Amino acid sequence: MADIFAYNPGSPLVFTQFYFWAFFLVVYAVFAFIGKKRHARNVFLFFASLFFYYKTSGLSILILLFVICSDFFIARRMVKRQGWRRKALLITSICIDLGLLCYFKYAYFFADVWTQLTGMEVKVTDVFAALGNMITGGERFDVDRIVLPVGISFFIFQIISYSADVYRGDVKPVRNILDFGFYVSFFPQLVAGPIVRASEFIPQLYKSFSLSRRQFGIAVFWILNGLAKKIILSDYLAVNFIDRVFDNPLLFTGFENFAALFAYSLQVYADFSGYTDIAIGVAMLLGFYLPVNFNSPYKAPNPQDFWRRWHMSLSRWLKAYLYIPLGGNRRASFGTYFWIILFALIALILSGSWVVSVGIVATGIAFLLLARFREGSRKKLYSNINRFITMLFGGMWHGASWNFIIWGGLNGIGMIVYILWKDMKWGLRLLLTGLCAIGLAAASHFSPAPVWNILRVWMAVVFAGTLVRFIYHLWRPDAVGAPSSGMDSVKPGRLRGRDARTAWLGTVWAVTQTFTFITFTRLFFRSGSNLDPATANRVAWETARNMVSRIGSAWDLSVIPDIALAYWKVFALVVAGIAIHLLPARFKRRLRICFASLPLPVMALAAALAVFILYQFVSAGTQPFIYFQF
Repeated sequence: MADIFAYNPGSPLVFTQFYFWAFFLVVYAVFAFIGKKRHARNVFLFFASLFFYYKTSGLSILILLFVICSDFFIARRMVKRQGWRRKALLITSICIDLGLLCYFKYAYFFADVWTQLTGMEVKVTDVFAALGNMITGGERFDVDRIVLPVGISFFIFQIISYSADVYRGDVKPVRNILDFGFYVSFFPQLVAGPIVRASEFIPQLYKSFSLSRRQFGIAVFWILNGLAKKIILSDYLAVNFIDRVFDNPLLFTGFENFAALFAYSLQVYADFSGYTDIAIGVAMLLGFYLPVNFNSPYKAPNPQDFWRRWHMSLSRWLKAYLYIPLGGNRRASFGTYFWIILFALIALILSGSWVVSVGIVATGIAFLLLARFREGSRKKLYSNINRFITMLFGGMWHGASWNFIIWGGLNGIGMIVYILWKDMKWGLRLLLTGLCAIGLAAASHFSPAPVWNILRVWMAVVFAGTLVRFIYHLWRPDAVGAPSSGMDSVKPGRLRGRDARTAWLGTVWAVTQTFTFITFTRLFFRSGSNLDPATANRVAWETARNMVSRIGSAWDLSVIPDIALAYWKVFALVVAGIAIHLLPARFKRRLRICFASLPLPVMALAAALAVFILYQFVSAGTQPFIYFQF
């Protein structure tokens, strides 16, 4: 009984464990008896969700319960107030929520800031553990290290969206605290999303349970699909190749580092979208519907479209609660200036360089001044500034690490470059890519460094592609299908003959370049993950630097066939995973419907066969979901 009900830090309750499915079977058995009774259903699922979170994160459940209670009562009072009192309650709610998030996630960062500013070293202490020791009168809890509650970023952002929507009048406050607790803690999506806005989920609390025969089949398909992504793609690739390379980049060749980086792009997608697929399927079996969180992101022809397809619930949250309040594409608000100065300070602390900090401030001021005096470009400039700040904030959401700042900043730069690029004339595009290629070649020659070699090769490829498309544009300037830019594309289905073929080539080129760009930004994302906050910056930067050094140094091409042979299963799995990912959406939709339409005995047999295949790929130790740490 102790093993069943006690929290075991070494064995959290995750979707890939048999224990979770035993837990869900018990929950579903009880649910079958009370599912038609709305209030009883919500209360039961709320307490089942609390048990799930306790088994996943231990006494961190007290943090979850605290924010549920605080935001419930603050929102109830908010609707009874107007003017500054109403705004003061919203600010109070956000300060409580973000205060907890910042303490658990950024305490080590704040301690480093204080030490660098004052010279006095601060020892980070878990004040909640100290409070627990004081209450129990012993040394039961470890006060020397802060343990990040699983999924805190997800449920804090979700609860902030509720308070903001109540303040705006978009939703009415939930009347029953148990119903509200259920909305915040619903166990399928509690620890790794998707982030569900109140307007999307709360109306479902008051609907009767409904699950058609086809919906049942689709739910089972989502669960099996998610498990396959997690176990076959993510875990197998991580254990057998990716983790080995990232743990010791210098022990592997440049080709192996390069391959591990691209394999990681597939791993992180399979891991995170696999979790979301399982969450959607489990929620659907209980009669609830979660928003889609991924839409084949590696089909994106540009960085902006990628972020419309990747972690869509976070992208929507950042747009609704950060980008638009900053001013969106209309203006620069106080928040715009505040975040520019704050990120400049963060850059100063993390890099230790005044040059970086002054560069950020100078760039921000230059754009703001340009927007002020160039009325025709004002909206575009404001939009790009606010978009870049939003992406930096998205990087910081993942952790207070210099690597995450770089990752968010690179994605912001990629989006801005695409927006500027698509409006350029072909001659200007060719000139700029040519100048960049020459400049990087000169940097590589006069100041040899691996990073210049990587950028030089990539820019040479981009220049070659731009040159080909420039010549085609001159040759057929009136072609309907002539692609309009190096990173966007035309839908070939609307074209005919040669125009359709060139449009397909343009799309392939754009998707390949976007995937390559996103993959190389992931070098900084992966290097900053799964690390102790106290040592994250140093270890992450060292890992990223070592991988860049290997990838950017001369390769011994003669060993590549031997490496490919040694890891042929890994490389075959990567190719298969990408090929499946690129299948048309309509094909995948038909496959789901075909599975859902199978007779129940045949469906059960297919599910059993799938589970048997999955079992063959299960590694010795359970691999945690990557986004649990966020």
